[in-house]
Amino acid sequence: MGKAKIGVQMMMLKGKVEELGVYETMKKIKELNFHAVEVSQIPMTAENVAQLKKASQDFGIKIAALSAALEPMLPGMPGETLTNDFEKIVNDCKTLDCQFLRIGMLPFTTIGDKDKILRFVKKADEAAERLAEHDIELYYHNHHIEFQKYEGEYLLDIIKNNTRKLGFELDVHWIQRGGLDPVAVINKFEGRIALIHLKDYRIGQLDMSGFENDFDQGEFFQAFNNVVQFAELGEGSLDFKAIIEAGLKSGSQYFLIEQDDVYGRDPFDCLKASADHLRNLGYSDWF
Repeated sequence: MGKAKIGVQMMMLKGKVEELGVYETMKKIKELNFHAVEVSQIPMTAENVAQLKKASQDFGIKIAALSAALEPMLPGMPGETLTNDFEKIVNDCKTLDCQFLRIGMLPFTTIGDKDKILRFVKKADEAAERLAEHDIELYYHNHHIEFQKYEGEYLLDIIKNNTRKLGFELDVHWIQRGGLDPVAVINKFEGRIALIHLKDYRIGQLDMSGFENDFDQGEFFQAFNNVVQFAELGEGSLDFKAIIEAGLKSGSQYFLIEQDDVYGRDPFDCLKASADHLRNLGYSDWF
């Protein structure tokens, strides 16, 4: 069996970074025996980049991927973009010895409009061509919105079929939430993926205590319809052995644990629970 690397998507640790700083957060990641991270939703200030570099070297943690928007999510919205900060983003990749860059989601201005989305992905594909000249690969990360159909075709397939250079970072929870089988989707993207997000999918507890004395049917059905949750690996319904084997076969080099909401738990505890599940499945030597 081949091998890839299991790592941490640092978006779930952005609160820890604010509290402890980048270096100490990376030290905790090392203590959990992870050796790869994807950096997301952490400001790429000169100080943070320097701390990422030092921690990467001191703790033997590979910076698997960095994040960048192609253009602002909304007009005038702050944050670095490939459109405005191309050289700076490339320099950060070089500084951190990172070959993969990923776009986290569609700009808010394009959602629901196929023509705008196609214009966006054409620009993303052109950015991927430019980045390739610097030995950096560009990947697009899906949510559930990409499983809307346009003229009978899933948006994710439309994006795939209208790009050549752009790769895909498939998120198995969002594929499941979009109504498809993560393994089947991963198999269709062979040769176009190097990054996969591992997060489980569970139906949470519906808290009925708020409805005991004052039953509001509208509020009840809102709660009833919103019990889908993000979960630690092994605490939901996804088959991670099948997902990881399919991902490896399709070319994924990194499998990154992520949990968008930890529902009050300490994110380091969540990461440990997820890591323990993957070790129990036989992936100890992938860490």
